[in-house]
Amino acid sequence: MGREILNVQVGQAGNQVGEAFWHMLLAEHGLDTSGNYHGSDPQQLERLNVYFTEVDISGSADKYVPRSVQVDLESGVCDRIKSGSLGRLFRPDTFIHGESGAGNNWAKGYYTEGAELVDNILEVVRRQTEGYDALQGFQLIHSLGGGTGAGLGTLLLSKIREEFPDRMLATFSVLPSPKVSETVVEPYNAILSTNQLIDSSDLSICIDNEALYEITTRTLKVKNPAFDTLNEVVARVMCGVSTSLRFPGQLNGDLRKLALNLIPFPRLHFLMPSYAPFYDPNAKSFQMSSIPELTQSLFDRKNLLVACDPRFGRYLTAYTIFRGKVSSKEAEYAVQQLQTKNSSQFVEWIPDNISVGLCSVPPVGQKQAATCLANSTAIQELFKRTHGQFAAMYKRKAFLHWYTGEGMEEMEFTEAESNVQDLIAEYQQYQEATVDDEEGEYEYEGEEADGNASVVSDAPLEEE
Repeated sequence: MGREILNVQVGQAGNQVGEAFWHMLLAEHGLDTSGNYHGSDPQQLERLNVYFTEVDISGSADKYVPRSVQVDLESGVCDRIKSGSLGRLFRPDTFIHGESGAGNNWAKGYYTEGAELVDNILEVVRRQTEGYDALQGFQLIHSLGGGTGAGLGTLLLSKIREEFPDRMLATFSVLPSPKVSETVVEPYNAILSTNQLIDSSDLSICIDNEALYEITTRTLKVKNPAFDTLNEVVARVMCGVSTSLRFPGQLNGDLRKLALNLIPFPRLHFLMPSYAPFYDPNAKSFQMSSIPELTQSLFDRKNLLVACDPRFGRYLTAYTIFRGKVSSKEAEYAVQQLQTKNSSQFVEWIPDNISVGLCSVPPVGQKQAATCLANSTAIQELFKRTHGQFAAMYKRKAFLHWYTGEGMEEMEFTEAESNVQDLIAEYQQYQEATVDDEEGEYEYEGEEADGNASVVSDAPLEEE
């Protein structure tokens, strides 16, 4: 019985991250780059049909083809994938590209160039999903700082939402960060995209370049990381996050269950992923983490894929998945201990808000690993940061003509800004809410907040 997920990768970042993701997925499921199976573990095949279609080629071994659509507004990245090591893996009719590019302009991706291509893309999506037994939903890989992934990516999301209203829509969204800026208009593109994601996506897993750079330079000891290195880190996390969807297990076996456990309020669906262990490959032989250490790392800022500090927020919910030889008793105990010692960092009005999953298949090349998806109010830091930069430019209407020239109204900027500001206020409201609050009487920052509501400790999470 299939519970298929269709992957859609949009724009340069989306396709490059996507390529790294498929490389890693092949390795974990024992497939070669042509999609033929060479593995030895029946668990690799059991739920392979979530991300792969089995194609019967007469006279040869069965071949598995990714359930994936590759989209860009220029041909370069798609051509590179086709001529690269995965060139024979994807179906040729699942590459769709324009010619002109979006020039880092959200409006081009959403309104002009992207809008011209969107019907073709939906046609391919329809064709792909027709033969599925039970489509559970879509995952979109894109970045929010440019034109194609941000503009066309969010346009596509809203169109898919219209056409498949009862299916789950998840995104892996790479957010821009000031330290690793590609273009000056990133804050515009990111706020316009976030505004769309608030309404169109069911869960958005956020990753930002700043955190990726920190992890690669500090922990992996790579001096000047190339995009390949960064994308590999993202792929590792994506594989961790999707473990419960791809391997047999008890918990969060599909996107809907995952969302059900992680999203207490529909708008607050932006999740922070973390992964452990990240380590310097040269020191690999010395690495063997205990389960409490792994757990500790998952809630440590250094292992987070977004550049914000979880100590300045509170966890609403979290989902941890341990891979490799790990006893469920040990994992659950380690998580419980961590939560007890740091209880002020978890909202007390959602009891048992961390769920624990296990998968006996470890990632390739590691004995054990763990991934966490957290819904923490600390993520508002990310939106505040981008909004600050957005506001500085928008106040002077800088660069606005590039957007209005594509037919956008200034009003859309104002609306997007206020929707993102509301999102920040909502995170703050639930950060300060306590069990005793009368319903509907949450106090906001700036008013007299309940004394113990948002005690923020600056101390790191205590260790075992």
